This record gives sequence, structure tokens and C-alpha cells, in this order.
Amino acid sequence: MEIAYSLSIAFQSLQPFIIATIITLLSLVVAVRSFFKRPHKSNASGPSTSPCKDGIKGAAPSSSCNCFCSNENSDSAAVVCGCGAAPAEDGMVTANTSNAVAERQNGVSMMEQLVPEITTHALSYLDYPSLCRLSMTNSLMRKAANDDNVWKALYHKDFTWEQDNVTPINGWKAYYAATRAIINVNTEFFNIIRDRSLPGMIRFWLNADYVKCVHESGEHFSGFNQVIFSWHLAFNLQQGVDFHVRDVRARVLTDVAWVTMKTYFDMDNGAYNMTNVYEFHHGRWYLVHHHSSMLLADGDME
Repeated sequence: MEIAYSLSIAFQSLQPFIIATIITLLSLVVAVRSFFKRPHKSNASGPSTSPCKDGIKGAAPSSSCNCFCSNENSDSAAVVCGCGAAPAEDGMVTANTSNAVAERQNGVSMMEQLVPEITTHALSYLDYPSLCRLSMTNSLMRKAANDDNVWKALYHKDFTWEQDNVTPINGWKAYYAATRAIINVNTEFFNIIRDRSLPGMIRFWLNADYVKCVHESGEHFSGFNQVIFSWHLAFNLQQGVDFHVRDVRARVLTDVAWVTMKTYFDMDNGAYNMTNVYEFHHGRWYLVHHHSSMLLADGDME
């Protein structure tokens, strides 16, 4: 089991390298195919200092040719001619030369020639930190890493498939970031309970008269002062409580978010359904409603 776990950890750490290698190999294949498709012209008469001038002088007087130089100040300048009376083979060379010049002038990179679906599928295997690091490499990778489909796939992988039909206003990347932020805030709530920190709980709740808290005992407290008093009592009664949080689900709107989860205390003393509702005020999220109730076991409804 330890060997399998070690191999799993090693594979996860090598995922970004494997994805980068696959993309590099695909780019190399495209480059090789483009190289062999590109026409190669042999210069049997020796080097010429001005390819544009020599090409224009070498044109037959009887043919109607319009020749121009793509770059007169460069050693790699190309002569592009359109000759109405030229043979069919010369016409094919002319077309290929024009395409090569256009491709060189457009500056299309090898990565841009990949099918978008391949890039999106490859990036879907990256985790959140790797995708963020990839977006900082260059403009092409930033464009690929900011693709909405990539972030939607990452959201489903990290959080839930329940919101597959949701259309976020600002796109899936912003929605992913907002969901991760509210889940981190919710994690802070449980850290405060573990530390039994009353000052932390005071800062965590919104100071308003409409906030409410329902503990697992069924006791209901309304208003900021009553809610904080309830946590004061709970921290005095609970000593070193250990719990585990499972099945965390979050829904985030503009200034309201709610998180549902299952909490297991000591793994043997029962499980609870919990719901936390947050409101966004003054640049941060505040808890405005907490509800905890006993999780019914199989057969409790009979």
C-alpha cells in the first residue's frame, strides 16, 4: 500500500511535466510536417547579393510578370511573382512561395496550429496552481489557460457537477475563484471552533440583528449578541472536540453565498448536516446564518 501511495504521489507531482511534454511533442510534429510541406528552391548559379533584383532581371521579356520583394533589406528576402503566361509548375511554386511569405509575415506559432480541443483536453489534467503558473509563461499559454471550458472542467473536478447548467456572469474562471474563496472562509470557521476562539468568532459573524444560529441541540439564537453568547457557552462545554468535514458544496452569487456540508464529530458520536450562509460586506465575507442538525441514519425514518 505504501508503494502504491508513493507512486500515486509521484505521478501527481509529474503531471505538469507530462502535459508540457505532450504539448511539446505535438508542436514538434506540426513543425516537421510544415517543414517538409514547404518548397525548397535550389540556387545553382551561386549566391546573389540581391535576390529581388536578380529575380526581376531573370524574368522573361515575353511573359507578363509582376514581381515584388517581400523584404529588400533582409538576406532572406523572397521574390513573389505572378506571371500570366508562366507554366503550370511555375504557378504552383509561385502559390507555395506566396503562402510561405504570408505565413512568415503573420508570425503564426506552432502552438497556434494545434487543434483547440487537444489543448483544452490536455490542460484539463492540470490542477489550480499549475494552471495559474502556466498562464504566466507567455501570451499564448495565458490565452489557452484562460479558456472558459478549461475552468469549467476544473470546477467540476475540484468541487461538484451539481452546477453544470449554471452560466456564471463573469465566466467560469471568476466563478472558480469565488467558490474557492468562500470554501476557504468556511474552513476558517471550523478552525475557529477547533481553537475555541471567541474573539475569532466575533470577527467572523456580521454584527447585525438579523443573524441567526441554530446549534445541533436545536437551540435557536437570533441577533449578534445572542449568537456570540451561544458560542461562548458552546466553547465552555466542548473540550478538545475532533471532527471531520465531508461533502462540502458551495453556491456563490454576487454578495450572498451558502455552503452545505456533513460534519462528523469524533467519527463515532454522530454526524450532522450543516449549512452556513454568508454575505459580502466591506470587501470580505461574513457569516449571517448557521444551522446544524442531526444527520438521520438509515432506518431513522421508519
